[in-house]
Amino acid sequence: MTGDAAEPSGLTHFDAAGAAHMVDVSGKPVTDRVAVARGSVVMSAQTLDLVMSGSAKKGDVLGVARLAGIMGAKRTADLIPLCHPLPITKVALSLTPDPALPGIVVEATVKTGGQTGVEMEALTAVSVACLTIYDMVKAVEKSMRIEGIHLVLKEGGKSGRYEAAPGHPSGNAP
Repeated sequence: MTGDAAEPSGLTHFDAAGAAHMVDVSGKPVTDRVAVARGSVVMSAQTLDLVMSGSAKKGDVLGVARLAGIMGAKRTADLIPLCHPLPITKVALSLTPDPALPGIVVEATVKTGGQTGVEMEALTAVSVACLTIYDMVKAVEKSMRIEGIHLVLKEGGKSGRYEAAPGHPSGNAP
């Protein structure tokens, strides 16, 4: 036994003694994998107008947030202790204004061909992009909220496809 077997709880990042460890993925096949995550930054309509007009004092809010999200995905293994460094083949972010929030909806798609998935990279990309939006306009609105960061889709690997239930961030709608 390699010591990488999951505990009865199903948590693979703990060994039989309960110690945290990095999962050995060397026996897993290389497959194409994709993950999509989403979240939002809720702000006042006036702040959204400022972001969309391009007149924020720090510059192009959405352009900088897009780059920050890409960088965040690439640095996930440096930030999350038990994540594997992965050969990411694609990171794409969409930042969409939503007057109904009001705010910006951030969605990240991450792809790899590897032995483990890129869910954490997609979630990190969304988180960092949302934090960057907040940072760039906090001088005009400190009450903004970062909300609903969740996994929307995951494909590839042994567990196959996961898709969150519509309208329910956890995908476990009652």
